[in-house]
Amino acid sequence: MIRKNLVGVALAVLASAGMLTACADAESASNPSNTTASEHNAADVSFLQQMIPHHQQAIDMAGLVEGRTTTAVVVDLAGKIEKAQDPEIEQMTAWLKEWGEDTPAGHSMPNMDHEMPGMMSDEQMAQLEQASGAAFDQLWLTLMTAHHQGAIDMAKAELSDGADGDVKALAKRIATAQEAEIRQMRDLTAQS
Repeated sequence: MIRKNLVGVALAVLASAGMLTACADAESASNPSNTTASEHNAADVSFLQQMIPHHQQAIDMAGLVEGRTTTAVVVDLAGKIEKAQDPEIEQMTAWLKEWGEDTPAGHSMPNMDHEMPGMMSDEQMAQLEQASGAAFDQLWLTLMTAHHQGAIDMAKAELSDGADGDVKALAKRIATAQEAEIRQMRDLTAQS
């Protein structure tokens, strides 16, 4: 008799647990704020939407190195920038798509009323395209240093205002990598 009661109690407990789980699942489905998915905010979206064209311009600047300089360190640094920033663009684009947000095309984002820190003007890009040799190296290093500093400023704003842990981790990696590259570029500029 005691054994039958224990079995009955155990079955009742299991049934209750199953109903609670079903209720919790239904609540999570109807109220997305209860989900365990990473939450993002407007600062995360803005950072990604701005950093994609910012990175793209750095890749374009790195692409100008070939044929305009024979300085091995500059060539290596440009290759490093392309190799690091292209996969970051892909990751940032994937996050925006996953969140249902607009992704930038080219070097701009529609309806962006302000310039991004460190972005080169069309005139500066034209000057860079026309330069070669030591003059190219000096101009490229100067412009890329300013460009990187702009990215660091954007990353710091994300670290301060963002909510998504993955985006903030990316911002920290960007700031750390670009601070190191700025030190290298300043050393190269001083040696020229």
